[in-house]
Amino acid sequence: MSRFIVNRNAQTNDNNEHEVHNITLGCNHLPDLENQVDLGEHQSCHGAVQAAKRTYPNSNGCYYCCNACHTG
Repeated sequence: MSRFIVNRNAQTNDNNEHEVHNITLGCNHLPDLENQVDLGEHQSCHGAVQAAKRTYPNSNGCYYCCNACHTG
């Protein structure tokens, strides 16, 4: 199990996506602490992204730490 967070701030891209990060892996692209919303522990990024979508429908996995859930 890994712990995941979602960035409270949307990215400045065409989709305004909120990026999901795996903090257990020690991602180098984490948002500032005040912008991290805890998603709890999940077996994979897929469950974490689904949890994030409950609050931020435009959630996407981080290219670096959640690549399997990154949609581009």
